[in-house]
Amino acid sequence: MIDHHKIAVEKVQKQQDKENSSKFLKAILLDSFFVFYSILVVQRAIIYNFILELKEIPFSWGEIGIIAVISAVVGTAWAFTKTSLSCKLFGIAKEGKITDLTVEIFGWFLFNITFISGWMITKISIIDLFSEEGLRGAQRIFGALFTPQFSIFDEAFFALIETIYIALIATLVSIPITLILSFLSARNLMNDNPLSILTYNVLRVILNFVRSIEPLIWAIIFSVWIGIGPFAGMMALLIHTIASNAKLYSEAIESIEAGPVEAIQATGANKIQVIWYAVIPQIVLPFLSFTIYRWDINVRMATIIGLVGGGGIGTMLIQYQGLAKWHEVGLIVIMIAIVVWLMDYISAKIRAAIY
Repeated sequence: MIDHHKIAVEKVQKQQDKENSSKFLKAILLDSFFVFYSILVVQRAIIYNFILELKEIPFSWGEIGIIAVISAVVGTAWAFTKTSLSCKLFGIAKEGKITDLTVEIFGWFLFNITFISGWMITKISIIDLFSEEGLRGAQRIFGALFTPQFSIFDEAFFALIETIYIALIATLVSIPITLILSFLSARNLMNDNPLSILTYNVLRVILNFVRSIEPLIWAIIFSVWIGIGPFAGMMALLIHTIASNAKLYSEAIESIEAGPVEAIQATGANKIQVIWYAVIPQIVLPFLSFTIYRWDINVRMATIIGLVGGGGIGTMLIQYQGLAKWHEVGLIVIMIAIVVWLMDYISAKIRAAIY
């Protein structure tokens, strides 16, 4: 007689062993990275930069390779002790005082060397910040900023309108494209067959890549591609909005309740019907909220991408800044601040009304 309970237990045990093996491999890789990062930061940022005060820090791929090998060996050995920070993060560490002490000491060590090296690399100088010459320069600039030149108000006002419309069109055009991509990028809807799984993985890689490039970079690309102006700015925001919102939308789809989906599937409904009757009703409000919030973000970003040829108020700002006309810059900055505040207030009220 087949012992179904025993088979089920063995199946669960095998699955658990597989997950533990995967976590252990990840712990080895992460521990190796931690060691590599620690050696590199201590050597190059603290010893070379701070202690030896080298103006030009030597670089050698051979030296980096040696550090990488040492890190792999030490990281692997450390992971095998099951007392490492990575093992603790992945939930496979041994319980005990040794593990707790190791994790606490190494965690603080990582934080401190990162903070110290960051302080040195960014060359923070309190003396320069509060020097007499620096304070005079700051007083001159802020004095000009808060005495705006209103003779350019009309020009700045129409540039602001252009900026708002750049953000609005980018957001509206992105909606249908984003909706399609979000359903194709949701794991719980794309796990039926190898083709859908492949589509999901390919789209995730592409969207992650596109999203990792900031709108400012996309604005530079499109200003070279189609010329400087509002169209380049709109395209830059459109591309980034599609990639960013597709991630948010797909995550909202992945977090829906499974009950309605299973109930619709039990009736023999096809994939489109399941999405229409079980998925969409659960995601309408989050989608609206994300879209409104993205318009708010795009209004702010539209002012920035204008600095690199994306049109709108940003282009006007960089022109007057380049001419050192700080009173005109002061008016533009004040107008941008007012519009951004109004957009933030309006979008917050709309999102509150939706929920």
